Amino acid sequence: MTPRRQDGNQADLGATLDLVDFVCRKGVDGIVILGSTGEFVHFDIEDRLRLAQFAIKRSKAPVTVNVSHSSLDGALILAREACSQGASALLVMPPYFFPYSQADIEEFYLRFARELGGGVPLLLYNVPSFTSEIRCDTAMRLLATGLFAGIKDSSGRMDKFRRMQAAKRQAPFTLLIGADKVFAQARAEGADGVISGAAGAVPELLLGLEGAIRAGAAGKRDRLEARLEEFIAWTERFAFPAGLKEAVALRGLKTGPPALPAGRETQALLGEFREWFQGWLPAVLTEAAGAGAVETR
Repeated sequence: MTPRRQDGNQADLGATLDLVDFVCRKGVDGIVILGSTGEFVHFDIEDRLRLAQFAIKRSKAPVTVNVSHSSLDGALILAREACSQGASALLVMPPYFFPYSQADIEEFYLRFARELGGGVPLLLYNVPSFTSEIRCDTAMRLLATGLFAGIKDSSGRMDKFRRMQAAKRQAPFTLLIGADKVFAQARAEGADGVISGAAGAVPELLLGLEGAIRAGAAGKRDRLEARLEEFIAWTERFAFPAGLKEAVALRGLKTGPPALPAGRETQALLGEFREWFQGWLPAVLTEAAGAGAVETR
């Protein structure tokens, strides 16, 4: 999540660094800055680069930078600067807003990788709710080139996950889940990890769930998965990512104003969510004690 300043459409650098400190203290394996949960589309290139630069310097965990843009040139500008700042990896979705064919998407990624010229792992970012889908066949062809280290799949589709998981036997790559609701099932079936929006607000829950999966503690895994489902069910009642931002604020962190003002019904629902979350969180923190590690988006 990227906090916004009160006085204009810019990221709040200080509040963002506080959030970086917060998730690092909890023990995450890494951070993705300016992903979809981070609402990167609201910020210009200079603001995104400044935020990435300071987050990389501040974070005790490796920082992956989302360099997605509506154009190839814009993505390359972001990518080259993020590399020079010390990003541990780059995340890039197909150019957003306009729909593109699979042939166009494939050519975009090949040009992007070749013009960037290596130096840092590249992750495909499949997020069909916000931009053109990277279909399985397209993803597998791109991953087979060796130009890409892996993929973050936010489709939430287990059939797609299983096809890509099977493809790893032929050409190994990193397969990360980007949809919290299928994380536990996909992780149990061999996903390499999760880039989690929920972990920005309740890292303890995702860490505990990951630790239970690694330890083979089925009972704890089921309990924590049910807790995650409760959280997702609530946050999905709001325009993305308003529910996550509200949860972050309830953890005592600044979030700044929303990009879109909430209507009367949403304001009432947020009041209900605040009351629910404050009663829900203490039990979750107790149940999640003894965590493993996870990435936050």
